[in-house]
Amino acid sequence: MEIYLVRHTTPAVEKGICYGQSDLDVTESFVSEAATIQQHLPERIASLYSSPLQRCSKLASYLFPGHDVQLHDHLMEINCGSWEMKNWDDIPKEETAAWMDNLIHARIPGGESYTDLFERVSRLFNQIHQEPRPSVIVAHGGVIRSMLCYITNTPLADSFKLFSLHYGCVVKITNNENGFQHQVLSNIPNEKETHKPSYL
Repeated sequence: MEIYLVRHTTPAVEKGICYGQSDLDVTESFVSEAATIQQHLPERIASLYSSPLQRCSKLASYLFPGHDVQLHDHLMEINCGSWEMKNWDDIPKEETAAWMDNLIHARIPGGESYTDLFERVSRLFNQIHQEPRPSVIVAHGGVIRSMLCYITNTPLADSFKLFSLHYGCVVKITNNENGFQHQVLSNIPNEKETHKPSYL
């Protein structure tokens, strides 16, 4: 079994903006980033899955032109609710502080918790890994971390420390008598991402 997890390329958004399910476009570096990703994927695949957000679906269609792309809402990034597209520093401090103090279980106002994300992603992964392979899943950082936590039994609280995933990264998952294994095929560092207020 082979499943390739691909994180979308650099999104077109200002630094310091909170975004999750906002439908961001990609930057002008899209083609060069996609070319790097392409080097680590098989030429032919059985199934192609993607988040419906354009920063993922656009990449999926570009990597495998003419291939049917199965879009799944469960592959979308965490729902940031009322925080979507606000500057992190403009969000009330009491809201962000409460969320950061209980990052795994606390829900973003009007949105999701990391546990909500993990549960929906895990349900879908259970379906995908039983379907025809090799498969490619084009998704978001939080989604891929959730999958890796799921197959490795890693606590969600440790996911950011253990799974540093840059834009355009490629992770290969295999399954054999020893269970799921994963290998990072490409993970080129890019500009530092900002996903929290500057005071933290």
